[in-house]
Amino acid sequence: MNNTALYSLTVLIWGSTWFAIEFQLGVVAPEVSLFYRYSAASLLLFAWSLFRGSRLRFALRDHAWFFLLGILLFGINYILSYRSQIHITSALGAIAFSTLVWMNIINARLFFGVRAGKGVLFGALLGVIGIYQLFAPHISAVSLTDAVFFGSLLAVLGALTASFGNMVSQAAQKAKLPIVQSNAWGMFYGALFLGAVALINGQQFSFEWSYAYMGSLAYLTVFGSIIAFGAYLTLLGRIGAHRAGYAMVMFPVVALI
Repeated sequence: MNNTALYSLTVLIWGSTWFAIEFQLGVVAPEVSLFYRYSAASLLLFAWSLFRGSRLRFALRDHAWFFLLGILLFGINYILSYRSQIHITSALGAIAFSTLVWMNIINARLFFGVRAGKGVLFGALLGVIGIYQLFAPHISAVSLTDAVFFGSLLAVLGALTASFGNMVSQAAQKAKLPIVQSNAWGMFYGALFLGAVALINGQQFSFEWSYAYMGSLAYLTVFGSIIAFGAYLTLLGRIGAHRAGYAMVMFPVVALI
């Protein structure tokens, strides 16, 4: 699949997931919903790997990468993102998360010594300006209460954690670890982490049997987790985190629809 198709998949799917996440909030605790989501996603990826005959046994040092990927990209990042949407709208959350493009530029420089060219920096700046112009009416209509500020802060921290996860994925791909199996193990460790957080916080592993909850959970599992992360991390491995992050500037437009 070419890079344009990977960009399109990432933007369209992740832009729509901010809306789907809203149906996950309410009866079931966010960490528990995330546990269901990534448990199912990892099982499906393991099954797909077995069907294709792909190897699933890796060295302990490789599992260190998988563990970090799971904790950062599929664990803490999503706890913060889900929690943020309790306090702010999906559009505002998507805008806050779009700051990941700048975080990736900075972290790629810090961790890999990759200096972003003038074109990359200009594109990132232009994207942020465009996002601000597009969402200015929505931003001005928001009352900056403590809850909105707290929710926005959680979303930005989620983006920062996701950026660190991007760096882990890039390092793992440089070590020649395959994306599908890396995601399968990463989501497995992420699910364990999310389940542990839920248990520590005394949350019940309840389930909402409504069509809205089950439908959004299925969509987030298959499209938001398996397909979108597969597309985005493949793109990241090909062109680098600092360029792949452009997708984060584009998907808030979909979230607004």
